[in-house]
Amino acid sequence: MKPYNVLFICTGNSARSVLAEALMHHYGRGEFNAYSAGSHPTGTVHPLALAQMRSLRLPSDGFRSKSWDEFSGPIAPPLDFVFTVCDKAAGEACPIWPGGPITANWSVPDPAAVQGTDEQKQLAFREAASILTRRIQLMLSLPLDKLDDISLQHELREIGKQ
Repeated sequence: MKPYNVLFICTGNSARSVLAEALMHHYGRGEFNAYSAGSHPTGTVHPLALAQMRSLRLPSDGFRSKSWDEFSGPIAPPLDFVFTVCDKAAGEACPIWPGGPITANWSVPDPAAVQGTDEQKQLAFREAASILTRRIQLMLSLPLDKLDDISLQHELREIGKQ
């Protein structure tokens, strides 16, 4: 069975979507090719996102903030799943994704927007990673090869509410 291609999108592609990409690489263990992108990428990955990856013992090298346009052209990988991890990106007009992927909104509060002490900011990144970990693990527990597209989309949207 070929690996599934999953894209996590957010507005800036600096924190939540990058964390989700790293977590899916880790938990998907070769069954998933994970990518992340943004509708308006910041151009950099937030240092606290990288620090959170390291604290979870995930690789943190090679991640970059990139546009979702990289995943909508003729040379883009065919996508099986596209998850928005912020409400702003979920409300934008998305490109046409190659492969006709199943989509769902898995909105997570933006840890990069947290104001306060360094500890409060770090906690926000830990909480975002925790939410994304739980959702990814729930997705990975689904019998993906046994569910029809409508049932699978329903399950994935329900996961986004947890």
